[in-house]
Amino acid sequence: MVRKNIIFDFGGVLLDWDPRYLYRDYFNDDAKMEKFLAEICTGEWNAQMDAGKPFAEGVKELSAQHPEWSKEIELYHTGWNKMLKGDLADGVGLLSKLHDNPSFKLFGLTNWSAETFPYAFNNYRFLDWFEGIVVSGEEKMKKPDKRIFYTLLERYHLQADTCIFIDDNQANVDMANKIKIHGILWQHNPDEVMAQIEQLQHEPPAEE
Repeated sequence: MVRKNIIFDFGGVLLDWDPRYLYRDYFNDDAKMEKFLAEICTGEWNAQMDAGKPFAEGVKELSAQHPEWSKEIELYHTGWNKMLKGDLADGVGLLSKLHDNPSFKLFGLTNWSAETFPYAFNNYRFLDWFEGIVVSGEEKMKKPDKRIFYTLLERYHLQADTCIFIDDNQANVDMANKIKIHGILWQHNPDEVMAQIEQLQHEPPAEE
């Protein structure tokens, strides 16, 4: 089966997002910033918004737990746009090559808050190249939950064994492979990934 459907993760592959871009100037103290991100506005907390929790609710709950940090917690929401620095040239370069080849179709599968994703979509025109995008915050589930992979497959009428998935998170890649999507771990190596994609176009059919 030819794997012509290429599914991209966004953050860390195509877009450079990091809360440090906001908080480094705010704190002007890297140690204090790292402590805040490790202990208060953690990745686990942000993942709740990726999974569909409204930012207002997440901010209110966390501020109740850490009232002394309420201003900085609120800034995570109100200053979110400053966390998105720009596109990642290596990932977008690979995307562009695939977009220019009519043999391939492009899809997106991203862990992203439904509230903040529109800003990215409206400001990065290469996101228009995708035939379909599934956003975790809109679905209220996130990678590596296999249900969100199946949501994408079913919504766009794709077969798993016709798909390749590119992500910078090993757990997400592992889940893709588990459900017969060919997962590739992104390590800012576009030439190697392109070579893998080309090789997979000649993959022998799977045995029943």
